[in-house]
Amino acid sequence: QVQLVESGGGLVQAGGSLRLSCAASGRTISRYAMGWFRQAPGKEREFVAAISWSSSTYYSVKGRFTISRDNAKDTVYLQISSLKPEDTAVYYCAAREAVVARAASSYDYWGQGNQVTVSS
Repeated sequence: QVQLVESGGGLVQAGGSLRLSCAASGRTISRYAMGWFRQAPGKEREFVAAISWSSSTYYSVKGRFTISRDNAKDTVYLQISSLKPEDTAVYYCAAREAVVARAASSYDYWGQGNQVTVSS
C-alpha cells in the first residue's frame, strides 16, 4: 500500500505561484507513475500533469504547470505559476505502478487532496 499526503496549498493572489508537494510512504514510489489532478466545485476531477518513473512529463496544458519528482525523498511536486482564479480547486496526487496515464480511473492510490484558492 502507498499512502500519499499533499501539502503546500492555501490562499494565494492571482498572478502568484505556489508549489504543491506529495509525500509518499508505505512503499517507495521510484517505479511509480505519478499524477496530479484537480477538482473544482461542481466539476469533474481533471488531469493536470503526470510524470513517469524516468521523469518524462505530461501536461493537460503546457506553460504554467511543472511536475517534478525526487525519488530519494519519495516526493512529487507540482509548481504552478501565474495563478488564475479558475485554478481554484482541490488538488490531488495519485500513483500507479505502471506507465503514465491521464485518466483518473487508472490510478491506484490517492492523497486526501489539498485546497488551492486563488483570489482575484
